[in-house]
Amino acid sequence: MPDPAGFSLGTFSDRTADLLDGIAPRLVTIHGRRRGTSTGFIWRPGLVITADEALEADEDIQVTRPDGSRVSASLVGRDPSTDIALLRVEEQPLADMALDPTDRLRPGHLIFAAGRQADGLSAAMGIVALAGGPWRSLRGGHIDRRIHLDLRLDLQSEGGVALDTGGRILGMTVLGPRGRVLVIPSETIGRVAPQLLEKGHVARGYLGLGLQPVRLDQAAADVAGLAQPRGLIVISVDQDGPGQKAGIRQGDILTRWNADPVPSVRDIYRLLGPESVGRSVDLGIVRAGEHMTLAIEVRERPKP
Repeated sequence: MPDPAGFSLGTFSDRTADLLDGIAPRLVTIHGRRRGTSTGFIWRPGLVITADEALEADEDIQVTRPDGSRVSASLVGRDPSTDIALLRVEEQPLADMALDPTDRLRPGHLIFAAGRQADGLSAAMGIVALAGGPWRSLRGGHIDRRIHLDLRLDLQSEGGVALDTGGRILGMTVLGPRGRVLVIPSETIGRVAPQLLEKGHVARGYLGLGLQPVRLDQAAADVAGLAQPRGLIVISVDQDGPGQKAGIRQGDILTRWNADPVPSVRDIYRLLGPESVGRSVDLGIVRAGEHMTLAIEVRERPKP
């Protein structure tokens, strides 16, 4: 029975089911795992976006469309750093997907996660647990907003869409560390997917160096002016790579990126984003107990 304000659980329930029905024509099942499936969504006619993490290979990918037909898909491009992959399938008569900005999203807002499993549509409802600012993924990808959802998402629904109560598409739902549900926001998809369509990849910086964390002795740390005696030892130098051209040698210890310490390989990944390509960087190096600075020009990472 409606309350005095006119709220009805039945009305709310019908509304949520309508939201799922509205997005259903865009949700597809991705057969890209050896064991199980995941979800994807039709971004533009003939183009499907899914979670890169869900694709175990670049070939033999199949997609079950909303009408139940199963077709082959080819990989257009993938960006592991932002967990976005783009597939091409036979075109269907759908307009381009409208992706809505997430700037008004706040903790406590209700969110629906829509997916498609082998047995049909799937849905989960929860709240926004965190809506923060930009961040770098563990692989160095620039994610426009840190959005965590308080809901349960299984593997088959990963790669689906996150909707607000107005049916606006805010991004793609993925599984983060320790089973946390994250949203790759619409702003990130809108920036990365066109690059994948054009180039097949997102440009990443490349030093041509194999690095491994190392603890410095106090004397070397003092020479480098480091508060923490940690750096990255060069274990390999790629032939004709930027590092070799800059004069970096195997056994050198990298201590600074411009003026900032770099105590972990993860720090380097974060610094080698698309914006780093073509830039000149001063690397602080400890070699044979002496500190020096070498200029290196960051190049685009070669395709594997």
